[in-house]
Amino acid sequence: MTATRTSARRTRTGVPGLLSALAVTAGALTAGAVTAAPAHAVAGGGPADATYAYTAKLDIGPGRRACTGTLVDQQWLLTAASCFADDPATGKVTAGAPRWKTTATIGRADLSAGGGSVVEVVELVPRTDRDLVLARLAAPVTGTAPVRLATAAPRAGEQLTALGYGRTADEWVPDRLRAGAFVTGEAAATTVPLEPTAAGTALCKGDNGGPALRETDGSTELVAVTSRSWAGGCLGSGTETRKGAVSTRVDDIADWVRTTTFRGRMKGVDWKTADLLASGYFTGGSAGGKRHMDLLVRWTNGSVSLFQGSETSNPETPFSARYELAKADSVWKHARAISGGEFTSGGDGLFVRWSDGEVTQYGRVDQKGFHQEKMLAKTEAWKQAKLATVGRFNGGTSRDDLMVVWDNGTVSLYPDLDTNGLKKENQIVKTSKTWTYAEQIGAAEFTGGRTSDLMVRWKDGETTIYPAVDEKGFHGETKIREPKSPWIDAKVLTVGAFTTNKAPNDVLVRWTDGKLTLHPKVDAAGLHSEVRIND
Repeated sequence: MTATRTSARRTRTGVPGLLSALAVTAGALTAGAVTAAPAHAVAGGGPADATYAYTAKLDIGPGRRACTGTLVDQQWLLTAASCFADDPATGKVTAGAPRWKTTATIGRADLSAGGGSVVEVVELVPRTDRDLVLARLAAPVTGTAPVRLATAAPRAGEQLTALGYGRTADEWVPDRLRAGAFVTGEAAATTVPLEPTAAGTALCKGDNGGPALRETDGSTELVAVTSRSWAGGCLGSGTETRKGAVSTRVDDIADWVRTTTFRGRMKGVDWKTADLLASGYFTGGSAGGKRHMDLLVRWTNGSVSLFQGSETSNPETPFSARYELAKADSVWKHARAISGGEFTSGGDGLFVRWSDGEVTQYGRVDQKGFHQEKMLAKTEAWKQAKLATVGRFNGGTSRDDLMVVWDNGTVSLYPDLDTNGLKKENQIVKTSKTWTYAEQIGAAEFTGGRTSDLMVRWKDGETTIYPAVDEKGFHGETKIREPKSPWIDAKVLTVGAFTTNKAPNDVLVRWTDGKLTLHPKVDAAGLHSEVRIND
């Protein structure tokens, strides 16, 4: 694309060649339009543009082709399928690993400098109805927020900002991200035409797959992805004077993006090996905020993964990114019970009971790991703590109390864990044979009481809700699954706010056969629906 380099927030106009992203030049704009293979490009680096940091430079080949893409999920880019097609004019791409090794540079406005992320593309998931493909990265990108997808179609005469790393009027392989203003024509079912608002602006080779953005009232959203351009005025375009382009609409494919990215995150995961689960607002979400609770998973090999909560209320796609917090054979293979809770003002943390009787509180957990570690105890007695969950049992405003079921059937409540540690123990059930049969417990807000409810899955499959548990004990019970029910195979469960941030009342279950199901909005009447969220 051609344009002058000014503030990233302002429209750049001037020299032809503002955008550098079109892998296919204008081929099907009108009869007689020419097509060409993508230009060669080199990956580079530079300080991330704070405004458009989600824009990616794609080096395909390497050096065979250059395109631009957009980060729409921490581990996925949206770009043009024609960038990867054997014949760019058709845009036909086979799902799976890209034919040519592809590297994405994300978060660098200046490719000659450092910063940002350089990640390999490992999987392509194309649309069959338009020039569009989702490209999965080998690892999630940290420190760069994905762009939001538009949900309203582009209007004729609307101004959009298009970006790309393609050639300009006088640079064959530029090292700068450029942006320019374009006005839309009448949108078709899957495409929208673009015309530059300034004479010196055009989309050039290398700009293919780049974003066309709607910027209004301080908000930015992705409306379309560059597909074809006449490239008039771009270096190498000869006598061509036409500067129009066609972009692929994305305003109607949000559900496809969410479903694809989520399924990709679940793909190949052996959930039979997920033996400890905990929920919490670990990655910056909060009650009442847009993003829902995250899921922490300890696997049988000692590795730990963090699945970031989604902004969608769709129970089929509750998580938006995956981060690895610990590798196999780490110290985490010795964890025996975990539960998330709010212990400090810095975000949700984690309670851990270890195999050697040590009990640890992490004041905060996030994408980078575990922080503010505090040992609460290390005794032989704590080796007998069979089950543990953190909840709001003392009537306070934070979910920071601890409930423990011991091997001998005793049930203890430790109020205000962060302040008191384990100094105050309130035995709400003395030694009881009944409670030795408790297999899973989880604190929740099923009934809307002053304090948290407790869900218990018993050894025989019976599942019970105890409403508004406090220091005085249990106040009634509701049986939501009978003995010998299928819930006898509910191997691991956790309760969280996975589809709404009003209350943690969604139950996530990992079954004996590795099936993972979400039961949204459980209440006093019990379970209402079940959604399988892994293949």
